[in-house]
Amino acid sequence: MILEPAIALLQFETRLPLGKPVDFSRFARHTWLYPLAGYVVGGIAALVAFFIAPRPLAAAAALAVALLVTGFHHLDGLLDFGDGLMAHGSREKRVAALTDRSIGAGGVGLGLTVTFVAFAALFSVPSVAAAILAAEVFARLGTAWISIGGRPFKEGIHSTLHTNARPVHGFYAALFLLPLFLIQSPGSIALAGGITAFTVAGMITLGDRLFGGVNGDIAGATHEIVRALVIASLAIVL
Repeated sequence: MILEPAIALLQFETRLPLGKPVDFSRFARHTWLYPLAGYVVGGIAALVAFFIAPRPLAAAAALAVALLVTGFHHLDGLLDFGDGLMAHGSREKRVAALTDRSIGAGGVGLGLTVTFVAFAALFSVPSVAAAILAAEVFARLGTAWISIGGRPFKEGIHSTLHTNARPVHGFYAALFLLPLFLIQSPGSIALAGGITAFTVAGMITLGDRLFGGVNGDIAGATHEIVRALVIASLAIVL
């Protein structure tokens, strides 16, 4: 049954009250379900934005709700990635900065940059609600793809997902894009899909070069970066 893996996914990805905890391994074998969380989180954020008339407030509220519903789960990974990215020295020092629980200037700087880009782009799109929904789905697609293709450099959540993932899961995850054709043009979806693939490939390459692979922080950073870039692409082409 898909119900239990879906609940396990939403319990992992959100802070929504969903009853008794479901074993994470139920989702780990179904990483292709990741975009489903994008529809849930993006749908909640879109609903809030729909009822706010001033565009700056709608953009800020949509982004804030998306972050709050997830408990800043992926943003934390982006901050850690920023610290590792800006660290000087050997690979060991970069990994130590990436996995350190404290946040430094690199993390704050990257977090602010990506969040500002997402907000500015969301402020510029024709429909804040449609853009945040699409961006959350694409961001989760990016997370699914990096879970499949990103070779882990340490044991953890990412390594569990990677071990259970199969290449075909990437195709299954992409099928979740089909409903987006109801709210976005085929051209914008193709562009966003290309940006997602390019970002995932870039993050895997960067992870391999700087850290020896990928971990959950890099996967979370990929989510945040894909969201910002997809919204930016929608602001440009629409």
